[in-house]
Amino acid sequence: MMPYLFFVLGTFFLAVLGTAGMGWLAKRWRIVDFPAQRKVHNRPVPLLGGVAVFVSFFIVIGLAIFFTPYLDDNLSNRQFWALFLGSIVLMIGGFLDDKYNLRPRQQIIFPILAALTAIGGGVNLKEITNPWGGTLALDFWRWGNFIPLTQLLVFIWLMGMMYTTKLLDGLDGLVAGLTAIGSIMIFFLAGSQKFYQPDIALIALLFDAANLGFLIFNFYQAKIFLGEGGSLMSGFILGFLAIAAGGKIATTLLVMGIAALDIIMVMVRRLSRGQPFWQADALHLHHRLLALGFSQRQVVVFFYCLAAGFGIMALFLQSRGKMFALLALAIVGILISGLTERNRDFKNND
Repeated sequence: MMPYLFFVLGTFFLAVLGTAGMGWLAKRWRIVDFPAQRKVHNRPVPLLGGVAVFVSFFIVIGLAIFFTPYLDDNLSNRQFWALFLGSIVLMIGGFLDDKYNLRPRQQIIFPILAALTAIGGGVNLKEITNPWGGTLALDFWRWGNFIPLTQLLVFIWLMGMMYTTKLLDGLDGLVAGLTAIGSIMIFFLAGSQKFYQPDIALIALLFDAANLGFLIFNFYQAKIFLGEGGSLMSGFILGFLAIAAGGKIATTLLVMGIAALDIIMVMVRRLSRGQPFWQADALHLHHRLLALGFSQRQVVVFFYCLAAGFGIMALFLQSRGKMFALLALAIVGILISGLTERNRDFKNND
């Protein structure tokens, strides 16, 4: 554990220094997020914080690969490169969007390329756990090395995770904190005797440390934001680790499930009102909680508690138990959404 501690502390302090530096550069380059109608901050805030998370995370991973045997077990070199190159694609796209405010049809190019890079790098789901025992093979349909079902599922999963963290990035510290919680849950599972994947565990722990270092500057009141690239990268790396760790998708969903469910429900509401599903508005759960009088800190801590509670539950549950936990999470999410919507309507009528 002591060598791990050296890398974790190194990642954390690099993220702290990098975040401070990127905040200065973003101001100098005038890459800032200005206040707007649906945004909750009331002053310009620098973007590009995700660059600090990216740099600190991958510098330490590179050092661990070249100078130690800690990352030689489960992930291939091809998969490491896929993780790195996919993240670079998101950083480039995020920088362009933060600087030039790209249109939605231009923004989506970069997440698609990142997901395809991961698939091209050999990230796939060969099987999923059957809650009633055994596993369900997904590679029964093959065209040579191309396995349509598994690669389609990986693509949908990564895109879903990226857009969950992207669309959730509306309150100070929300995405970075949830990403840190998701990373630490994957660390505990991958480091357990049942799974024992020390390389996955170390990568998850390093990503956790990078997000915590950034969170020092991002928690309310935020001095810097992740930016487009950082918010997408959070979901990309979490989604990547969930698959690489042997299909820890249920665990990741239990951590991010309330947020993902809220995004699905918001999109359904938009479509039912005749709006494009990607059109920005203030229908998200965190917006509704703010409208009811909760503070930013209270809303963010509320999300943290839900994510940590369901995540800890996942550490002790088997596959069938996780399925019932996901059902319970969906019920909780729908109830919270319904209550906040109803109370907001009452408040508006008053």
